[in-house]
Amino acid sequence: MNQPPFLEKGDKIGIVAPARSISFEEIHPSIRLFQKWGLEVILGTHIFDRCHQYAGTDHQRRDDLQQMLDDPSIRAILCARGGYGTVRIIDGIDFTRFKENPKWIVGYSDITVLHSHIYQNYGIETLHATMPFNIKDPDVKDDTTESLRKALFGENIFYRTPITFPGRTGLSEGILVGGNLSILYSLMGSESELDTNGKILFIEDVDEYLYHIDRMMQCLKRAGKLDHLKGLIAGRFTDMRDNTIPFGMSANEIISETLKDYSFPICFDFPAGHGSLNFALYHGRKIRLIVDREAEVTF
Repeated sequence: MNQPPFLEKGDKIGIVAPARSISFEEIHPSIRLFQKWGLEVILGTHIFDRCHQYAGTDHQRRDDLQQMLDDPSIRAILCARGGYGTVRIIDGIDFTRFKENPKWIVGYSDITVLHSHIYQNYGIETLHATMPFNIKDPDVKDDTTESLRKALFGENIFYRTPITFPGRTGLSEGILVGGNLSILYSLMGSESELDTNGKILFIEDVDEYLYHIDRMMQCLKRAGKLDHLKGLIAGRFTDMRDNTIPFGMSANEIISETLKDYSFPICFDFPAGHGSLNFALYHGRKIRLIVDREAEVTF
């Protein structure tokens, strides 16, 4: 794997909005926080533009991301928020200069498109982590933003979390890939589709019907994406919805039932994804996963 350089004080970072629209007021607290970290913040030219629910037209959002990818002075690119729209621009991005000058791409949710595409095609690490939209107070130090800071500046990352839903105990090592389950499902059959063989897969989701979770898990199973995993980490499945006639299982139960015939370690409710606690995870890096009375993830 190709690891981008870690940040140092004085470095420039870019903020772009490849998906849903954003306002200055919504990201101002994050700008102040990054400045407190000693970083210089550069905003995308069209970051506050609007086109329907998007942060500008496809062309404008693509140009902002392309400019940041090509600028050698930008050491990390933070996506302002998720929503929807990154898939509409991914095929128009030229990653040539990015391959020559890798930098951290940061975000989660819809930004899974970038994580998956970059890992699968270029083998460059990215960072699944909180985004500027989620940062509300630059004067409050919390575990989520601290994990982002440590990950960007190359400090040691180690997570231990209680087991809140029975998974499958075990120890495994493998490259961590994944992200938002709905996005991974939507990338099937494209050049952004992940090869999961020998990997540890991370999945999470928000605001989905429970039968959709089952549909997507069955798709991964039928496509062979679960056959050769080294492990699975299920993050937060937040604000799940149900039909008038209940589906009958929770998201965790659906995942557990889908994985019953496999033997790799499984961790549920890992604090990453759409939730108040969203630990930073290096996508494309080898990790050590231990699931016992607690779950441990070591990079």
